[in-house]
Amino acid sequence: MKTTPSRVLAFIGFGANLGDPFATMTRVLKAFVALPETLLAACSSYYRSAPRGVTSPHPDYINAVIALNTGLTPQALFDALLSIEFACGRRRIALLAPRPLDLDLLLYGETVMQSSTLTLPHPRMHLRAFVLLPLAEIAPDLSLPGHGSLSSLLAKVKDQRIVRIRDIRPVMPAGWDKGAVALA
Repeated sequence: MKTTPSRVLAFIGFGANLGDPFATMTRVLKAFVALPETLLAACSSYYRSAPRGVTSPHPDYINAVIALNTGLTPQALFDALLSIEFACGRRRIALLAPRPLDLDLLLYGETVMQSSTLTLPHPRMHLRAFVLLPLAEIAPDLSLPGHGSLSSLLAKVKDQRIVRIRDIRPVMPAGWDKGAVALA
């Protein structure tokens, strides 16, 4: 994928396991289209994955990855993701709790940074099939800074349970394709 002039290609991880994740995704995509200096570039299929790192029973997650061409700074985009989560009912009351929405800023171009609120690339994305598989669907030739190619990383997480949902696709908002970019 390529960026448009003066914009950076950012990848966002979507996850939800409460409420109606498919309706939530539609709402999220509309919110992305409304962000300033931001164009929706691509969206993966939906995937169903088992919760990771939890000790109590949780419903499966619905996951996807979204690509945005954005002129927002990494922190401004991260803050927008938090606002969208809050608007969709996310309250951060417990670590690893079920949630109606989880948006992770996975990659922001080739940026490598760490602040008190944001680390790029996302520090655990290379360990998660529910991120890597949908990301590979929309950007198969991508390499993660410090971790290598998606194909090599996918081989390391092949034991994680994840299934592509073939009969339901994300509903793209009207006009979304003004930001679509060709795959590299």
